[in-house]
Amino acid sequence: MPKLNLHRQEYVTSMLGQLSPSELHQRLDPNDEPLQNKLPRNPYISDRVIQQRWEAINNPNAKTIIYDAETQQQQQCYEKNIENFIGTVKLPVGVVGPLKVNGLFASGEYLVPLATTEAALVASYHRGSLLISAAGGASAILLNEGVTRAPGFAFESLVQASQFITWVTTQYDTFKTIAESTTRYGKLSDINLSMEGNHVYLVFEYLTGDASGQNMVTISTNAVFEYILANTPIKPVEAFLDCNLSGDKKATAQTLRSVRGKKVTAEVHLSRELVKKYLHTTPEKMVNFGKMTTVGGALSGTIGVNAHYANALAAFYIACGQDAACVAESSVGITRMELNQQDGLCVSVTLPNLMVGTVGGGTHLPSQKACLELIGLYGSGQSQALAEVCAALCLAGELSIIGAFCSGHFAKAHHRLAR
Repeated sequence: MPKLNLHRQEYVTSMLGQLSPSELHQRLDPNDEPLQNKLPRNPYISDRVIQQRWEAINNPNAKTIIYDAETQQQQQCYEKNIENFIGTVKLPVGVVGPLKVNGLFASGEYLVPLATTEAALVASYHRGSLLISAAGGASAILLNEGVTRAPGFAFESLVQASQFITWVTTQYDTFKTIAESTTRYGKLSDINLSMEGNHVYLVFEYLTGDASGQNMVTISTNAVFEYILANTPIKPVEAFLDCNLSGDKKATAQTLRSVRGKKVTAEVHLSRELVKKYLHTTPEKMVNFGKMTTVGGALSGTIGVNAHYANALAAFYIACGQDAACVAESSVGITRMELNQQDGLCVSVTLPNLMVGTVGGGTHLPSQKACLELIGLYGSGQSQALAEVCAALCLAGELSIIGAFCSGHFAKAHHRLAR
């Protein structure tokens, strides 16, 4: 037996061996004792109900920090963003840049706020941003947009599923009218059909304007879903509003070739001198690193190949009021490095699943709005530029971390900044 597997077996055995059978039952069996700290049933925000929640929590020290005076004054701002509200959590925010972006929508120098508790992260993205700006900026192109929701329908037979598809293909204009009647900004742009035996999946794809759009597409698709159930001549045995084909909050391979949110690509050309000055390595070593880690990613089953998009996006999403769980799909993408014709380095990133918005969601909350205003991209008409800035930010992080691995500075930087 391999040593690692033996270690795992020994670990479980040692944990269980500390308890007798009766103690094991006592620990793991259901406990029917009444709950001690019941919260009020009302999930909304009011002084009275917040006070009742804190009485149930019974922790004055935590209350002083989480439910401070400023939070109390601003608490109504959070009414549409959270239930069972008890206060706010403060995270450190750092800023990186100036990051120069030459995009179809983003143009100029950007200071980008990142909220994180991970030391060395902001320093790394700052270094990459300065390198990109020293090279004249990152080129960035928004390639596509679209947010999906995918209801599923189960039928008794393949024949019925086929008949249902035949009916659905005649209904696009009706579906579009119904979907768009629920929103001022959303537009139904496409419906894709997928059939698996007697199961049919309809993938509704929307343009969502400047909003990230998850709630928008859910409400619009639900209106169409209810119309289908009421009007289809072929009644399904089962039907569900979403059946896991949309890629919502999970990494999927399908969106590498399509889109979820905003699909963006960015690149920068670096001279050999800049690579040496900022990253303390060579273009050749970085290219070789990319080749070896691409194979490593394939061996591990990674979807896409990148060093750490998730670091940038998680910190950016939290600072700027985005849906942090969407990092799951947004961090899928491809980083590629190659030698260019000027004996330098060309590095590109492609992110097909950027879920970002400049209106809606948490973007209107006080701190998050301030962070978007710091970038200069708050409000209507700014989401496409924000996506290009996000791509350039991820590019900055890839350059910095890959340079750190190639120069042998990765562990040293974490030791210096994080300990």
